[in-house]
Amino acid sequence: MLTAVSQSEQTFLANRATGHIGLSVVAADGGTRRKEVHEHGSLRARFPNTHDAALEAVIVNTGGGMTGGDRFTIDMAVGEGASLVAGTAAAEKIYRSTGPAAEMNVTLKVAAGGRLAWLPQETILFDRARLSRRIDIDLAADASLIMVEAVVFGRAAMGEALVDGSFIDRWRLRRDGGLIYADTAKLSGAISDQLGHRAVADGGIALATVLAAPGGGDELERVRALGDTFVGEVGISSWNGVAAARLIAKDGASLRHDIIALLAALGTAVPRLWLQ
Repeated sequence: MLTAVSQSEQTFLANRATGHIGLSVVAADGGTRRKEVHEHGSLRARFPNTHDAALEAVIVNTGGGMTGGDRFTIDMAVGEGASLVAGTAAAEKIYRSTGPAAEMNVTLKVAAGGRLAWLPQETILFDRARLSRRIDIDLAADASLIMVEAVVFGRAAMGEALVDGSFIDRWRLRRDGGLIYADTAKLSGAISDQLGHRAVADGGIALATVLAAPGGGDELERVRALGDTFVGEVGISSWNGVAAARLIAKDGASLRHDIIALLAALGTAVPRLWLQ
């Protein structure tokens, strides 16, 4: 039985933003080159000139943010022996939704001997924002990955708090077809109150996860050696050949400081756009 869609619902659906980036890269001529680039909707990929062997890709959301009902998809494939550094031109802003969640789906694949640094700038959720995100990563047996995803709940510097909203984040990382890391986070309702609990974020509003694969004892020692140089709270552990770090800070600026320091300890520099 078909359900009638009201005129207001039709108008709402017609005005939702969609975007898709499909990017594949290959090793060629001593460096990394684009093989295929597909752009749809409000997402674009740009490629700054660099002198490194790695190719740099910058994702741009021409819509200036996301809101309820928007749907974005990013698919990236790094070919055998290729190296890609991918990030975003600016922080992604998730605005208030009066209905469904904004959806973000990211798929990252790295072939044998390939290297991927997935380094987007932070995602900022405004009050009553709703975001559902899924990240799926497939690594070949000897592929390498460094990635960071940061979320800021409200903008403290602007006196803005995320009092109510919804955030669902699902990560799955596979190595040679086998699941080696799985993480699902969900905050819903009075998010600011939940973050205030000591067992959750102890009042911090800026959270991040950093993954390094392969990662083990060496990565743990380098990060832990930073000690009191971190502004917020940072912890790191490893299992299944993955090093995973969690970061909590009082605001986005403090979190960014700690991410940059942590990545440097792991031998990774953030893209230049992070520093502008």
